[in-house]
Parts: sequence; C-alpha cells; structure tokens
Amino acid sequence: MTQSLIRIPSHKDIKGQERDVAEFIHHFLLENEIQSQLVPVVDDRPNVIAVIKGDDTGKSIMFNGHTDTVLPYNMTIEPFSGKLENGKIYGRGSVDMKGALASFIITLLAIKRSGFTPGGDIVFTAVIGEEGKSEGTEHLIKSGIKTDAAIVGEPSDYEYAVGHRGLEWFDVTIYGKASHSGKPENGVNAIEHAMTFIQRVKQDLYPVLKKKHAEYMGDSVMNFGTISGGTEQSTVADKCIIRLDRRYIPGETIESVMKEYQDIIDNLHNEDPTFRAKIEITPESLLELYHPPLITSINEPIVSAIRESIRDVIKREPAITRGMGWSDAALLKTYAHIPTIVFGPGDLTLAHTEIEYVEVEDLVKAVDIYCRVVQRFTKLMD
Repeated sequence: MTQSLIRIPSHKDIKGQERDVAEFIHHFLLENEIQSQLVPVVDDRPNVIAVIKGDDTGKSIMFNGHTDTVLPYNMTIEPFSGKLENGKIYGRGSVDMKGALASFIITLLAIKRSGFTPGGDIVFTAVIGEEGKSEGTEHLIKSGIKTDAAIVGEPSDYEYAVGHRGLEWFDVTIYGKASHSGKPENGVNAIEHAMTFIQRVKQDLYPVLKKKHAEYMGDSVMNFGTISGGTEQSTVADKCIIRLDRRYIPGETIESVMKEYQDIIDNLHNEDPTFRAKIEITPESLLELYHPPLITSINEPIVSAIRESIRDVIKREPAITRGMGWSDAALLKTYAHIPTIVFGPGDLTLAHTEIEYVEVEDLVKAVDIYCRVVQRFTKLMD
C-alpha cells in the first residue's frame, strides 16, 4: 500500500495535486467494503472520509493523515519508484506521510476482516493541503466533524506528541527609494535597511525568545527563511522582502508575536525616519484558520491508550517527543475541540529529505499499535 501511494505523485506541481491518490484510496476502501466518500474541498482536490461504524457502547476515534507531499526536486533517488530495498521503502512521501496513510488503511482493513466491532466509530480522514494551507483539515472542522479523540499520523519514531509549537509565516516588507547607483545618496536602500532590521531582531528579540519555553514543545524560535530585493545592480533597491518562520508556544498569540516585530519596526523608524516597513502574514500560508500550538492534556484517555499500545509493541516505555514540527493536530484540538495526539511510523528527520524512506517494520508495528489503540480507546481490551 505504501509503495502504491508513493507511485502516485501528489505535490503542488501535479494537476489536481492529491486527486489521483485520493481516488485510489477511496476505491480501495470501497472494494474492501469499507464505507468511504470523496469530499471536494478546493480546485477538484478531495478529502477521503471513511468510517467503520461502532456499536455506540464506547468512544469514537479519528485517524487523520495528509495526502499531499512536498516537492521532489531536491531528491537524489527516484522520487516515485516506491523501491523496496533492505527493509526500507524509498520515495517522496514515504515517511511524510504516505506510510502513515497506508498504516491507517491497513488498520481499517484488519479491523474489518477480523469482525471486531469497535465501541464507537472509527473515522479515517485523508486530507489535502497540510504542506500548504491545511485546506483539508480546515474543511473537516468547518463541516462540523466530531470524534472523541484523534491521532494524526506524522512520523514520530515510536514516541508520541501531546504538544507542539504553533507556526505562522510572516512577510516583512522594507520600503526604500530608488536612485541611480552613481548617486546612492539620492535614494534609500531597502536592502541596507533589511540588514539593519535583521541585526536588530537578533539583538533584541533572540534573547527574549530563549526565555520562552513550554514543557511539551520546547522553546519559541524563529528563522529568517528568504530575502529578496532590488531590481538590478546599478539601481538603489526600493523594496526588500524578508520571509520568516515563527514557532510560538501557549501564552503567545498571533497579535503578540506580530507586535514583537512591529515594535522593532517602530523603534527603527523613530531612530531613522527613512526606515519604513510593514509586517503581514504570508498570504499563501493561510486560508482562514491560524496555525496555533497543540496542547492536549496528558490525562486524556487517548494519551494513555497510545502510550500503553506503543509500550505493548516495543516492550519499553515510550517517550513524549518535544521536537515535533507543526501539524494539523493543532487545528483539530484548537478549533474542533478534539483531544488529539501525534503518532506515526518512521523517523521525522527523514521527512522532506533527498533520500526519504520508511522502514517496513515501522509500518507493520504502526498497524499493530493503531489496532491496540482502537481496542483500548473505543472499548476495553479483553
């Protein structure tokens, strides 16, 4: 199943992006008599929503995974071969996260074939756009979907996450004044002002961020991702755009995060009236819902269910991971109020890399763990 999913490209340069992989999943589920539907979201890109009905004696659970991948162009292996070698399956999306999708699908198949009836519904959602604007999970939330808990299948290497930092992308646009490079004093160089802004952020904001810490997600951090400006070497740059990534923790808000940068902009303008800049959320990063931190109480039943199920399979106490990147889990918890944890097969450090792979053993064990979670969470395990 993982190989089949890898062999269907679903990055943003593919027409319809996730459509073909969603249709493949949908038809496979129907062929195996699992209730499934394709739900159009945007631009002919559908979510897959499948259900195994419970007997209404216990709790319901959602498996959530994304069908899109990042671009394959940096890869040093054939990105869509799905090659199996030495117990590893190679290709774009193998670990992020078509391996998890496959494990979810095979979990549904195993439960269906076993004749086991869960106490509550098992809802499988294969969603579009997590690597972009999270259109798929946002659509689920706006549709009113509700379960008693959810598992998002991002790779976690036999650990599990109850929290991770929020994530927003920002554009800082620096405005200058163009002039001939032979008379630079007649202009205002936006690139030079961008350098000043970067240095002031490093000087004033970096020390503040180092003091912000949350137990289950780590420190607040930021990254200057890209910078672009100017038109040609012989013209003083009249504009420069800095794009940055900001990871924030509970207690911080979009407004407080943006104010940190706005205060620096205001101070620099007061020091030098030719410094002019604005900060705004990167337009292509957001549909409507912000990307907040995930924080699920460790006392939630789904947390003990995943911890005990992992422990049963790996024969040791699993750790709570604190290095998780942002995921759709935060949307489900914050906006749909569904207690959500992150657990999936594979090593997160292999995601988006030149040689991406997932180990077959991890896929098989993930199915074992997911099946145990279903038993534990939806009704008492015998």
